[in-house]
This record gives sequence, structure tokens and C-alpha cells, in this order.
Amino acid sequence: MQQTTARDFDFENNEPSFWAMHAWWMAPLAVFALTVTLTVMSFPPFKTPPFAYAFAAPLVYWALTLPRFKTFALVMLAAQIVAWTIILSWLRHVTWGGLFLLGPFVGAWIGVWYLALWWMARRIHGKPLLVRAAGMFGLAGLWVVIEWTRTWLLGGFPWLPLGASQWTVPPLLQIASYTGQGGIAFVLVMFNFGFAAYFHRLFNEKHRGLRKRSPEFMIAMLVLLAAVMPLLPETIGQKREHYARVALVQPAIPQSVKWNPEYATMSIDVLGQLTMASTFYAPEIIIWPEAATPVAIKGWPDSPAMQKWVEDLATKAKTPLLIGAVASQDAARADDTFFNGAFVVDPAQNGLQSRTYQKRHLVPFGEYVPLRPLLGWLSKITDAPGGDAQAGKSAAPLFIKTRTGVVAAGMLICYEDIFPNLAVANVYAGAETHVVLTNNGWFGEGGAAYQHAAHSVLRAVETRRPVIRCGNDGWSGWIDEYGKIQAVMLNTAGSIYHRGVQKFDITRDANWSGRDSFYVRHGDWFVLVSAALAFFAYAMAQFYKPRDTTPPTYAETVTG
Repeated sequence: MQQTTARDFDFENNEPSFWAMHAWWMAPLAVFALTVTLTVMSFPPFKTPPFAYAFAAPLVYWALTLPRFKTFALVMLAAQIVAWTIILSWLRHVTWGGLFLLGPFVGAWIGVWYLALWWMARRIHGKPLLVRAAGMFGLAGLWVVIEWTRTWLLGGFPWLPLGASQWTVPPLLQIASYTGQGGIAFVLVMFNFGFAAYFHRLFNEKHRGLRKRSPEFMIAMLVLLAAVMPLLPETIGQKREHYARVALVQPAIPQSVKWNPEYATMSIDVLGQLTMASTFYAPEIIIWPEAATPVAIKGWPDSPAMQKWVEDLATKAKTPLLIGAVASQDAARADDTFFNGAFVVDPAQNGLQSRTYQKRHLVPFGEYVPLRPLLGWLSKITDAPGGDAQAGKSAAPLFIKTRTGVVAAGMLICYEDIFPNLAVANVYAGAETHVVLTNNGWFGEGGAAYQHAAHSVLRAVETRRPVIRCGNDGWSGWIDEYGKIQAVMLNTAGSIYHRGVQKFDITRDANWSGRDSFYVRHGDWFVLVSAALAFFAYAMAQFYKPRDTTPPTYAETVTG
């Protein structure tokens, strides 16, 4: 039970203050409102990444006051469900049912951390700094572990890890080249705890003068500085060199007509006109987004005509095309062997190249139904296809010969750039840049495209490879090895949602040419360290017993 202090008492009227009388419902309501607001505002499309330094602080502060479990758990879970349903609200453009399943699911998943917070707060309360510091580090480590489980558990949905909140803040991002995205989250959670502990010390503990300073806050500041300062020289000593001049084609074909045969001619005309318009910039490569052609480029009855049209267009443009398209592995079983892929069409090398990329990580209930015999009914409230697409296995890059060299493009299609392991596999296979072909046109003109692009920033830093993104409608542009957004395709109104083309001169830092980052070489080592910190904190909180410093009694002295 929370103690009543002098400020909770109205001495003039000799009765408890309004706050003291109503704190039982006002405090939870305030925590709920602040948590939802700070969590939502921490992520794109909002341009307020500093909010991520305080997104969990209200619940951490409340946990430090030792509230009842039932009240804390209900308020926390409600806040997480509401916040993540708002964050993922763009999903309503595809399926309302999916939104109201996924939002609460992700909120509950993250809510596991807050339950551990409540448990830890009660066991480090009043303990020495060593125990409290262990609790801080352990909780930060637990957050990293829980986020890591989101990359693979139940097929994986690591959308918007905490590190993505800092996608426009390159200084803090650099730690990801060593730790992966988990290192950024670790620092932010530490700061949230330190921030909350500072306010708890200020308002709930009886200290005067310099003793009001919070040791936890000082530790959090040191961790933040240690994460940022040593890596700044890497961003300063760059040796940038030309890599490729590319033109991105953003056709903005509405989803309502994209796969309608009646509009196939319109889609082809748009692609053709934009592609020829891009030749004005003399690009070395012209890039189309995911599944750009309205007809499969291989394996379907109409595919030969589609392939010839694309090859003729590349010849007319005198430029290699890197395109996203649907194809089939076996024309005799086209409906059962189709895949979402990337292809190179080179007019100087006999048109459509035999080497292709096949999407490795399919979208559950979008490109396939997991456990279809049991979960097939969910296709009624999602956009699941009648048959399942085929997943690829190879991360081998597509090689595109240009006037100045050869581009080794590691491909990521659709939402594959939200998975760190896929980008790492690209680099292992020899990629010198990542190319993301996607289609955010499914999700309207809200925050989905910005949220999606934030993941590409993380992949660039983790692997120290530039990322080129081309979307059907949404965020198209490129990001350098240090997570700096170098250019974005905008219209005259400053919007990312439009139809058009734009050229980008891609450069790279020669310091990273043919060199792998620490994270690429060692993988998710930081997850293991985080798990160890969480276990150590658990042991300290559960089993630590302070040494008895009470002087022995006379009787104990005599008998001893």
C-alpha cells in the first residue's frame, strides 16, 4: 500500500487532499494515458524519437511504488493493447479482424516484460545499489530477449522493435553494428528505468541535498554515453565512393486494381511510361517494386508475352532492369509452385536472366496459411490466398553489370527487411548492398510505410551495407551504412505517396567494402549476454540477503 505523505493532506481544512482521496483511480488512469501516448509517439510516423527514452517510465515509476498486482497488470495490459492496436492501425486497410487480433497479441507479448518489472520492483525495493543495478541491467536484458523471440516465435513478427524508434537518430544507431537492434533497446530501457527511479527518489523517498540524486539515473546516463561516444569516429572517417546510379520507379498502382485483368493494360502502360521517363537521368539500373508486373513473368500461360514486353522495354531503355514479379517454378503446376521473386532483365545479356531471387520469408495469412487444416478459417478475415506461395532458401545476390562495375544486390522482398537474419545471410552470400522491393500500397497513406522503412535503417547499420528501397507506393529512397537517410522520393507537396521516378547516386564507404561488421560475424551474441544478465538479476533479487549488522546482545556475547 502506498504511504500517505504530508503533501497528500490538506492542513487548512484538516482533511485528506483531493489527490489522496481519489488517487486509487487517478493514478492508474494517468499511468494508462501516459503509457499509451508515449509508446505510440515513440515510433514512426511521429517524428518524436526522444519519447522512447520515457515510453516505459510511467509504468516503471508506478511499479517502484509497489502497487497491487491485479491493478498493475490490468492497467498495463490495457495500455499495451490499446497502444499497439493504434500503432498497427494501418492494418485496417486489409483486415479489421486481423488488426484486432494482432494488436492485442503484440501488446500482450510485450506485456510479459512489464509483469517481470512488477516482480523485480518488489524484490529490489530498499536493497543496496548493487542489487538495484543488477535489476536494471537484468530488466534491460530481458527486453532484448523478448524482442528476439519476436523474430522467430510462431513464425515471427518483429515489427517495430524498440530500436526502430531511433531510425532518424544515427548516433545511437551505431551500436547495432556490434549488438544488433537489441543493443539500442537495451540502452533505451536502461534510461527508462533510470528516469523513473530518479522521479521515485525525488518524490517518494526522504533524501536531502545531494542524496536526492538517483544512482540508477547516473548509471543509465553512463550506459548511454558508453554506447554513443566510442562509435562516433566510425561515422566521421568515411571514404565515400560511387557505387551505382539507380532510377526508382514508383507506379502507385492501387491495390483495388493491381491484380484485376481488366486493368492489366493500364498497369503495363504506367510501368512503360515511367521506365522510359527514367532514362532521362542516364541510370545504370532501373528498379521496379515488388510484384510490379500485372502478369506472372514466368510459368503462366500469359508469361511469354509478359516476358517479351519487359525484355523489349529494357532494350528500348538500354538499361538493365531489376524488377519484382510473380513467377512459377513449374508451368504444369503453376498454381502450386508460384513464388514472389526478383529478376534481372539485361538487354546486353539476352534479356531475362536465369538467376532469380525467391522470397524466403512469407507473410502468414497473406502469402500462405500456417497449419491450414486447423487455421484455414482465418482466411475469411484476412487476405490469405487460396493456395500457398513457395518460399525460397537461397540468399545469393543478383549481379547486375553496369557501366562502372558490377552491383551485387542482396534482395529483400516485401517485409523481409524486418528480419535481421535475412540481411545477415545476404552479406554472408556476398551482397554489397541490400535492395528492398516492397508494396506498402496495401496499407493506405498512413504510418505503415514509415514504420516499414525504419527497419531498413537498422539493417543498414547492422550489416554496414547501403539499403535501396523501391515501393509501389510509399517510402522509396536509400540509406547509407550508418543509418543516415540520404534521399527519399517525394512529390512537390513533400509526400511519399505518389506516382513518379527519381534517380539516386548510391555511394558506399570504402572502409566497409568487402568487410563484415561485428554483428554479421558474431550474430546474436548480445542476446546471450542479455539472457545472462536477466538470470543474474533474478538470482540477486530472489536470493540476496543483507548481512546482519545488528550488534550482538550481551547474552549472545557470553554464550558465543
